[in-house]
Amino acid sequence: MAVQDIKVVNPKAKTVKNIVIGVIIALVAIIILSNSFTTVRAGHSGVIVTFGEVSERVLSEGLHFKIPFAQNIVLVDNRVQKAEAVCSAASKDLQTVSSTVAVNYKVLNSYSASVYKNIGLDYEAIIITPAIQECVKAVTAKFTAEELITNRQSIGDQMMELLKNKVSAYGIEIQIFNITTFDFTAEYNAAIEAKQTAQQNALKAEQDLQRIKVEAEQKIVQAQAEAEAYKLKSQELTPEILMSKYIEKWDGELPTVVSGDSGTMMLDLSKLLEEAEKNKAQTPIYVPETTEENTEE
Repeated sequence: MAVQDIKVVNPKAKTVKNIVIGVIIALVAIIILSNSFTTVRAGHSGVIVTFGEVSERVLSEGLHFKIPFAQNIVLVDNRVQKAEAVCSAASKDLQTVSSTVAVNYKVLNSYSASVYKNIGLDYEAIIITPAIQECVKAVTAKFTAEELITNRQSIGDQMMELLKNKVSAYGIEIQIFNITTFDFTAEYNAAIEAKQTAQQNALKAEQDLQRIKVEAEQKIVQAQAEAEAYKLKSQELTPEILMSKYIEKWDGELPTVVSGDSGTMMLDLSKLLEEAEKNKAQTPIYVPETTEENTEE
């Protein structure tokens, strides 16, 4: 045997080689295992994508197994989300109306795969916002600007119902619909203010007229009551009552009351008293009869 045919094996080199191979295998195993499991967060659903193909099966919350390097899990948010849209529309009386609408919505879990496959993750910009603007314009055109203000709640309900019908086919559920602002042009706002001022002035004038009417009626009733009281009092003032009142206030002297420049006598209390004394004198005085028995005694 030739010298060049003899191979010398280094035990240390072989050990190092085995270690390197073992480390590589371990790393590959770790990578495979880490790509074999996925976690779906709370409030989300997992859409399975296998080599670009979207599966109809949707993963729920929690830890799930997947084929490493072949399957990819896309998370779709199923929590309640908020979308705001600024809309410009024309009312029935051709007034320009600018409104801001806030909508709370959610993607249903069972439609997560369909939403991702047909719309993608930007479903708010693609579906929600345009649908809100279209519904606002359609409903606003049915009412005048004044009706939009006075029937705001009813109009909001109509917009919400129309929006539900439009997006429900995509698996999107509308939960709350709020019209946060209704803005009109400066000219229309000035016209509304002038109208309100005129109505307030008319109401004030009507109230003043009613007040004056009530006060006049009160004065008439008061005058009638005073006239009736005066009439009753006049009927009660007989000569006898006047004489009685005069005597009650008499201070003990005997005045003679005259009237006018002629000095004609109206009432002479002295004569009245003399006649009273004369009548008293002419009245017989009762004297009891005496008997003989009483005389003898």
